[in-house]
Amino acid sequence: MSDASNKADLSGIQITVVPVTAFQQNCSIVWNKSTQKAVVVDPGGDVDHILAALKELGVTVEHILITHGHIDHIGGAAELAEALGVKVIGPHEADRPLIDRVEDQAKQFGLDAVRKVEPDQWLVEGDVVTAGGAEFQVLHCPGHAPGHVVFYNTDLKLAISGDVLFAGSIGRTDLPGGDHDTLIASIKEKLLPLGDDITFLPGHGPASSLGHERLNNPYLK
Repeated sequence: MSDASNKADLSGIQITVVPVTAFQQNCSIVWNKSTQKAVVVDPGGDVDHILAALKELGVTVEHILITHGHIDHIGGAAELAEALGVKVIGPHEADRPLIDRVEDQAKQFGLDAVRKVEPDQWLVEGDVVTAGGAEFQVLHCPGHAPGHVVFYNTDLKLAISGDVLFAGSIGRTDLPGGDHDTLIASIKEKLLPLGDDITFLPGHGPASSLGHERLNNPYLK
């Protein structure tokens, strides 16, 4: 999923995905081709690649959004926020312990040292954030991580879902703070009710629809 235009009233909204780090994490740039305003979701690393993509698009970043506190989603957040002079918003504060241990996460995965980020704003269920002028509702979807949030726009029929749900799979629950039953409940109680026609962009791999996963994902049977 590279550039994706959407419904008529929000036809200016585009999404450019920049896969970053050895984890091939989907760092997403959500931008408006009319205003050239943008946000960056989950800058997990390779900040030079993200900055190059932003320059190529010619956009101005308003803030950074974070779905959860694992290193492959926040590893470049502090560096990018400093480079752009913007705030970091999210995730839910339940992920503070993960974010506080980002240096330990780096060691665990054999990565170079990364800088810890301190979010400027924590998010809770029902909050609304903006991306390129579009409003996204915040859904708190724990299970993969205690403070995991999903960003959802009704008109675009789009969810930026981080590591809750994947095409054909679900997020890991064997990491600190993970819980399988909680994750399945988040998917079935928060995501699937949004509707079968909702496209979701996960933190890794290709986009899919909630309807396709409801029918075909073996973890949701």
